[in-house]
Amino acid sequence: MAVMQPDEASMEPPGWETIEELFAALESPLLSYAFRLVGELSVAEDVVQETFMKLHAQFEKVREPRRWLYRTVHNQALNHRRQTNKIVPLNPQQEGGAAADIDATDPQPLPDEQIARWEGIGLVRLSLEALDERSRELIRLKFNEGLSYREISTRTGLKVGHVGYLLHHALKSIGDELAKLGVVP
Repeated sequence: MAVMQPDEASMEPPGWETIEELFAALESPLLSYAFRLVGELSVAEDVVQETFMKLHAQFEKVREPRRWLYRTVHNQALNHRRQTNKIVPLNPQQEGGAAADIDATDPQPLPDEQIARWEGIGLVRLSLEALDERSRELIRLKFNEGLSYREISTRTGLKVGHVGYLLHHALKSIGDELAKLGVVP
């Protein structure tokens, strides 16, 4: 029985003189190792392929190819995990099927939408001006101050039912006026 010398213990087994031999012998165990690290077969395959491409580029310089391959697969897998942890999915449903608390949309309207809104507001104001003073006051109390019909009734002295009737007709008049101006609700 031959006793290995300390410097021989780290040497590669014989027969791995080409990268093809290394690939044939170590592809499957490296894939298993990479899969345990990244948890996805296609990613593990990419990691192993990239590792062998790196080895091919510097095969003559690598003294212990087996150790080098495992270390490189390990590092590539960790780099992949770091990179994927930085990625935030655009679709909130992607992570575990639950909606994320992230809203990737810009809350500001587009410029043409903002202009259309301003034009609409201007047309509503013009329509309000066409109403009589009492109707304008009722609309102001209801929509600007947020009062209920009962509160409007108390403030104006009108009956609650009459407040509702007048507001209904005032809003209908504004709608008719906006329709004439081409604004469709």
